Amino acid sequence: MGNRRGRKIPAACTLFLTVKGNANVKWSVKLCEVAGIGIFVHITFLILLGFLGVSYYLEAQSLRAALMGVLYILSLFGSVLLHELGHALAAKRYKIHTRDITLLPIGGVARLERMPDKPIQELVVAIAGPMVNVVIATIIFVYLKATGQFREITEQILMSGTFLERLMITNVMLVIFNMLPAFPMDGGRVLRALLALKLEYSKATRIAAWIGQFMALLFGLFGMMTSNFILVFIAVFVWFGAGQEAGAAQMKSALGGTPVSQAMLTEFRAMYPDSTLGDACSHIIAGAQQDFPIIEGNHVVGILTRNDLIVGLAQKGQDAPISEAMRTDFITVEATELLDTVLAKLNESSLHTIPVLHHGDLVGLLTTENIGEYVMIQAALKGRHR
Repeated sequence: MGNRRGRKIPAACTLFLTVKGNANVKWSVKLCEVAGIGIFVHITFLILLGFLGVSYYLEAQSLRAALMGVLYILSLFGSVLLHELGHALAAKRYKIHTRDITLLPIGGVARLERMPDKPIQELVVAIAGPMVNVVIATIIFVYLKATGQFREITEQILMSGTFLERLMITNVMLVIFNMLPAFPMDGGRVLRALLALKLEYSKATRIAAWIGQFMALLFGLFGMMTSNFILVFIAVFVWFGAGQEAGAAQMKSALGGTPVSQAMLTEFRAMYPDSTLGDACSHIIAGAQQDFPIIEGNHVVGILTRNDLIVGLAQKGQDAPISEAMRTDFITVEATELLDTVLAKLNESSLHTIPVLHHGDLVGLLTTENIGEYVMIQAALKGRHR
């Protein structure tokens, strides 16, 4: 990360991603909340911090050197955290909530509930993070200038400068690195936003994703040639992140303007709270349905998933009523809602099935499988008419 013995400063990236699911961040420790945003640190970052602290001590044989090295790393990742908060607060301006921010050994990840609807909004959110690092570097530069401590930037300063000199340079490097057009990093999102001002959104995403994956290949090759394995990890992260974002954009484009009623499952079986788990087993074996809406009168009161059924059978037996195993923390949607909006709700839900209502009555079920099948059918039909 950088010390007075000439340790190299590795690359660090920052990403902001849309939330996939609502599970807590795994293998992470929550530090605090800022503006309602959970701040987490991944356990691997803590391991890296301890490892580097020991390395600093063994290299310099000095506890003070080890403490200063660890303090520098913490300051660097403090800059990364402020960078991510820049994204989050810019997104909040457009009423987009950030679920959490996680610090990883390769940088930081801010999980947005959704991406901005307009290209200019995505441009603002994407560039807000690097601008925070510009401000940090500028403040340090002004301070060093005002106190007569600023020196011309040389390789020696880069490797073994004072604490503030290295922190200023690192923030400049964070800006430069993150503004490379490697989608879904900040520069890639800026590129996608600029392309989307002139092109259709999914096409702009495809182009940005292709460029991002090409950049990932360059990162990976350079990382292997220089033994910078953090850069290799970043390359892998960028490669798969670009592919995932491109797929999500294609899905959103395919679903745009389509009501839930066109893709929902209409042939399904509903069950009752006093039905037994054994009854549900019979229906699963006899058909393809895995999750069952539980109704009482004309109202949906729960969802029985296959996993909950298996757990219920193991704990309570097949004669137990469904009411003892069903989930009540479910959401419903209206048949007239648009699929692209509902898909976001489905991704945020811990369940894979959403009951579809019309004037309060259950008329269908919506699953990710249904949506995928609908998209494939529409793509086949669209290809046939070309």
